[in-house]
Amino acid sequence: MSATPSGDELVRMLATLANPHRLRVIATLVGERTYVSRLARELGISRALLQVHLRKLEAAGLVSAHLELSADGKAMKFYEVTPFALTLTPTTIAAAARTLTTQP
Repeated sequence: MSATPSGDELVRMLATLANPHRLRVIATLVGERTYVSRLARELGISRALLQVHLRKLEAAGLVSAHLELSADGKAMKFYEVTPFALTLTPTTIAAAARTLTTQP
């Protein structure tokens, strides 16, 4: 993701972050990368619901996933935060708005 997100990227990121579950996912992953079952237990939500939120975070470029094999040969998908920074000012919003491709 670029240092200054386009209007479409900014809308996608802000819409994705405008959910308390997804904010908690990001907050939990800041400490360490982890796999879905463990993350679901830590957050107290079902794996199915967590998967929905993880897909949205991944699509917005806020988290990334990597498949790894455990010691017993089981495939496990690990998630981690993708470094990002958002600076929202009237000027950055105006610049992003000029690049929007979607119409209201």
